[in-house]
Amino acid sequence: MDEPRKRAARGRAPASAGRTGRPRQAEVARLAGVSQATVSLVLAGKKQGIAISDETRQKVLDAAGSLGYVPDPAARRLAAARNGLLGVFSFTATFPTDVQHSYYPFLVGVEQEAAAQGYDLVLFTGSSRGGAGAGAPHALHRARLADGCLFLGRHAPVDELRRLVDDGFPVVHLGRRDEPEGLAWVGADYVSASREVVHRLAALGHRRVVLVREDDDAPASTDRERGFLEGLESAGLPCGPGAVFRRADPEQALGAEELRQWVAQGVTAVVAEETDSGAAWRALSTAARDAGLHCPGDISLALLGSPPPDLADEPHPTGFDIPRAQLGATAVRLLATLVAGEDAPDPLVACTFRPGATTGPPPKTIAEIA
Repeated sequence: MDEPRKRAARGRAPASAGRTGRPRQAEVARLAGVSQATVSLVLAGKKQGIAISDETRQKVLDAAGSLGYVPDPAARRLAAARNGLLGVFSFTATFPTDVQHSYYPFLVGVEQEAAAQGYDLVLFTGSSRGGAGAGAPHALHRARLADGCLFLGRHAPVDELRRLVDDGFPVVHLGRRDEPEGLAWVGADYVSASREVVHRLAALGHRRVVLVREDDDAPASTDRERGFLEGLESAGLPCGPGAVFRRADPEQALGAEELRQWVAQGVTAVVAEETDSGAAWRALSTAARDAGLHCPGDISLALLGSPPPDLADEPHPTGFDIPRAQLGATAVRLLATLVAGEDAPDPLVACTFRPGATTGPPPKTIAEIA
């Protein structure tokens, strides 16, 4: 038996075993170990200008054959009928057009890049008829009015997104996501940016640092914590239990007394994550003020992101800036690439370190003064 047939035999699953419908490209992609976009290109017979190795092509063909995949002619006709529209779906009750909203810079980048790519935009929100806020089983189907759709929001309905991905509809999520499998995304490199903030604190002389974050499994929060802990470890700072203060509502859980206890235990710097609510940074700022701790003389504070708009009048915090407009533009370019039937990686965009007025060297101890 030749090698391609051996590969097909190893991966073959009976097409009729437990199946109630035709095999999908997503299943072919999983079996072949490639992206769904690659499967689409190979099965469509596209070779011109597309860098796909012969080995990868054969893996896709073997997987398709073993599953009994047959292209859906109706889907092909729909794929060819482009209308020059890109959707933008926000999982909020109203579209975030206020310039103070954290999503607004994303939308500026989206609009500018869509115009440059020759697309018009269709805007959807959770309050749209049958929208995500209504909890309807087919909440996101209205996005199919466009050639592809960009999604904004930390908490998106995974099952609905999975249906779109499995059907081969071009989808990009603005923000890294671990699921559903095959969903394209564009994200900020929060890991590297958070690690750098810790390194800056360590360079100032801080030896005990705590992270305040919400009790949220969103990838953005996970990435910030990962970068924070990596920064502690690489700087030789304590990174065990107690290094992360994680609560569902930091504004209720973190107060002046808690912060005073940390300082008494040797904590000289505290960092908070940025979220849509801004709860972690607001809790930290309030606790420091209520405890009578001068920043940065008594304690240094840093923010993994940008401060909430309602705290804009306070001292500018040390941390990093998220290139929101650049992320929006990058997401549109990726979506346009998928609409064109081409494959592309999920890009990470670097954040920029922001020197601020809230960090400095740790306070000297009595022994150091003596």
